[in-house]
Amino acid sequence: MDDHPIVRRGLCSCLANYKHLLVVGEAGNGKEAITKAHDSRPDVVLMDIDMPKLDGLAATEVLARENPTSKVLMLCMHKDTPYALPIVRAGALGYISKEASPTELVEAIETVAAGNKFLGSTNALDASQRPKDKPPARGLSRREREVLTAVAEGFSNKEIASRLGVGVRTIETHRERIISKLKIHSTAGLTRFAISQGLISLSRDSGEEK
Repeated sequence: MDDHPIVRRGLCSCLANYKHLLVVGEAGNGKEAITKAHDSRPDVVLMDIDMPKLDGLAATEVLARENPTSKVLMLCMHKDTPYALPIVRAGALGYISKEASPTELVEAIETVAAGNKFLGSTNALDASQRPKDKPPARGLSRREREVLTAVAEGFSNKEIASRLGVGVRTIETHRERIISKLKIHSTAGLTRFAISQGLISLSRDSGEEK
């Protein structure tokens, strides 16, 4: 589901090379995507995050509620999307960059079709799994875990400082230490790590009490 016809044609052409995958429909906006998904009941919906009439996040929320058997894989512009947590909370099982290779795209589709999460093109993690190649969260101090959790939930440094009752520079220092310890340099990467460590909930209503 993408608002650019040439992108949709490219995806269909790419997936046509894989005989075990069948494209049953396409749509150019969020409302049409919902209608097509209701009609064809696909196993996996490839949903662009930016679409007219109804964006990908809103369309995914509707599908997750009304057509839960169709699993959503979100298409993002770049690998390190700032929407990692909102995407999963909307009901999608994961996301993949439009920069990904056809092999990575098929891997993502297969992973999501099997009911597993695919968080970016570099790995497919279940929320209960800890990445084996990264230090565990217990390597962080209690305050660093608090800051990491807030970063993953989408709060700015200023908002985190206000929540914790400290200065913005203090939060910046904590973030620098977190990055240094985890060797993760992007917000999307930190979000994936926080999800994998169980530091934040993936429930769509988990942020309502903030």
